[in-house]
Amino acid sequence: MTVAPGRSLGVLTSGGDASGMNAAVRAVVRTALDRGVPVHAILEGYQGMVAGGDLIRPMTWNDVGGILQRGGTVIGTARCDAFRTRPGRLRAARHLVERGIDTLVVIGGDGSLTGADTLRGEWSSLLEDLVNAGEISREVASAYERLTLVGLVGSIDNDMQGTDITIGALTALHRITEAIDALLSTAASHQRTFVVEVMGRHCGYLALMSALATGADWALIPESPPDVQDWEETMCARLEAGRAAGRRASIVVVAEGAVDRDGRPISTAHVKRTLEERLGEDVRETILGHVQRGGRPCAYDRVMGAVVGHAAVDIALSEDAWGEARLVGIREGRVVDGALVEAVAETRRVGKALEACDFETALALRGEFFQESWRTLRTLVRALPHPPVPGRRRLRLGVLNAGAPAPGMNTAVRAAVRLGLDRGHEMLGVRGGVSGLLEGRLVQLDWMSVNGWAGRGGSELGTDRVVPDAEGVSRIAGVIEEAALDGLLVVGGGEGYETAHALLASERVSVPVVCLPASIANDLPGSERSVGGDTALNMVMHAVDAIKQSAVATRRAFVVEVMGGTCGWLALTSGIATGAERVYLHEEGVTLDDLRQDVAHLVAGFEQGKRLGLVIRNERAHEIYDTDFTVALFEEEGGDLFDVRKSILGHLQQGGDPSPFDRILATRLAARCIQWLDAQGLSGGGGGAYVGVQWGEIRMHDLADLPEVWDPEHRRPADPWWLALRPVASLLAQPGPGAGRP
Repeated sequence: MTVAPGRSLGVLTSGGDASGMNAAVRAVVRTALDRGVPVHAILEGYQGMVAGGDLIRPMTWNDVGGILQRGGTVIGTARCDAFRTRPGRLRAARHLVERGIDTLVVIGGDGSLTGADTLRGEWSSLLEDLVNAGEISREVASAYERLTLVGLVGSIDNDMQGTDITIGALTALHRITEAIDALLSTAASHQRTFVVEVMGRHCGYLALMSALATGADWALIPESPPDVQDWEETMCARLEAGRAAGRRASIVVVAEGAVDRDGRPISTAHVKRTLEERLGEDVRETILGHVQRGGRPCAYDRVMGAVVGHAAVDIALSEDAWGEARLVGIREGRVVDGALVEAVAETRRVGKALEACDFETALALRGEFFQESWRTLRTLVRALPHPPVPGRRRLRLGVLNAGAPAPGMNTAVRAAVRLGLDRGHEMLGVRGGVSGLLEGRLVQLDWMSVNGWAGRGGSELGTDRVVPDAEGVSRIAGVIEEAALDGLLVVGGGEGYETAHALLASERVSVPVVCLPASIANDLPGSERSVGGDTALNMVMHAVDAIKQSAVATRRAFVVEVMGGTCGWLALTSGIATGAERVYLHEEGVTLDDLRQDVAHLVAGFEQGKRLGLVIRNERAHEIYDTDFTVALFEEEGGDLFDVRKSILGHLQQGGDPSPFDRILATRLAARCIQWLDAQGLSGGGGGAYVGVQWGEIRMHDLADLPEVWDPEHRRPADPWWLALRPVASLLAQPGPGAGRP
């Protein structure tokens, strides 16, 4: 990429801090330096821009080392009333020109991004004023006639249009989910109700998604207030019915901006008082507050921050950004960019709709994902399903877990069972995976059978990695006939997909079969994310964070082996999330020359004072050059410079409670699978399908096409889409600009 001489880029964070901002700053700095562009960090947001001096600081490659795992923003953020005035922006413009900055990457919310766009819009007139005041020359003004602006949305509220998710929102959701999971255990012990207030101002994203992820019993959000006047009575009746059905704990989640139909605020204190008075039981109130902002960023926010920060620089340095300010966001792991002013305008339309109590418009503007999640939650919080519709056919639907365990399987089963029951169908669970199906181990599941499964790891139904042969398929067909099943949902990995495809090919199986992707390797076709992948990624990240602390203390290099079979998604994304210097993937292979070059970089780094080395290796990256070989080679070549240790993370990657991302994904996909089975079953149709998320949309794919998109030898999709992340991982892991692959 050709860059104009003298060009420099500035990066700042503004508004409320959000975990993941540091990952974005790191990516912006290193990508710009790699492109040959000097970078300045503008400390304390717009306050630093107005004050100038040491608050606008040139950055080196190593200045952003070691910040990935840190919460908040290391370059600071602060309110700045002066920047809201033209004189303040005039000083800001002078300070930018003094340092040759004509390109800005701003990380913040809609207010911060709007302020930056105001500066961009006034830029020419501001420079003219500086010329007239004799503060800069006409030649300097001509050299910096344009200010290029690219925005990244950093906000825990997830309240900005133009991106599916904002930097920091998933980490905040982690904090909330962990808190509510903890509250559930104490609430169940005492048969108690907790009212939990979460942040979000005028956006109910955190309240809605945390309620969906934790199996909460009621939620109040600003976009869709209760649709009855005496909503308190409805809420209390629902919680009372839940107690009667056997629930020992009740959780009510309240967004801090929740209102009733007349726009009057609904406080947690009011909800608590109402529940105590009407239910006559002990109710506790918990306001989570700023703990939602803090702490280490989750894996998603680290990877997202890296990806959008990298893209922001390339967009800023291209001619595409010269005409108007751009906003860079992400949709299901892929970068998108659009006009900043349009995104801000759409965001403010939501605010205006809420002010006018036009809740239908506000809800619609949040998008289909938000609306779909709200509809699903309203069903899942019921104490019991709706009564069956008279005259509507009642289907018997089976639910099976197949393949290796994946956190979120229980979440998917819970959602499928309750949504199926709510449609009036009978739901049967298969105990013991495909082996259990072969033996006919089916059990009836009712509403309370899956109570508490939303956040539970493992597989309560059990699972295995069996793929039936022709005789086994025939036996399963007999079980389906004997149980009078009208459809089957398979939640699992490659073995589940292959089993479903074999059933589809059997002449004896005429019922519809649908697959839901659940695999920590994220190695299934038709979906950019599989249930369980995000949890495994976070498990790897937490383990490597701890390993890095140990390594720094002792001048040590670690070779960390992660799962994934022959699929490199988990290794590659964990490399980005942890700042690994090198990632070995089966898709790319490993050569002896690669290893020689990498160990040479390690030796050179430690000779120059380096204290930590980190290599992540996919468990089947190479048959000969395995983890033990790599460790032995590095240790021999490292000599007295550094120690080398291996860490095989093993099955801890399959364990643990599912992350909020996986819980929400499992629920969304289960809802679509039940819709499909309902439609196929009621129409008398058969066939097979598998569900997935692509480009932000849930899509159904024909199971008959599985051989065309599945690589059975390597047990991964024929198109390894995740390799598109490789350039980002390689660039950010370099020891310095232009150093090449480490």
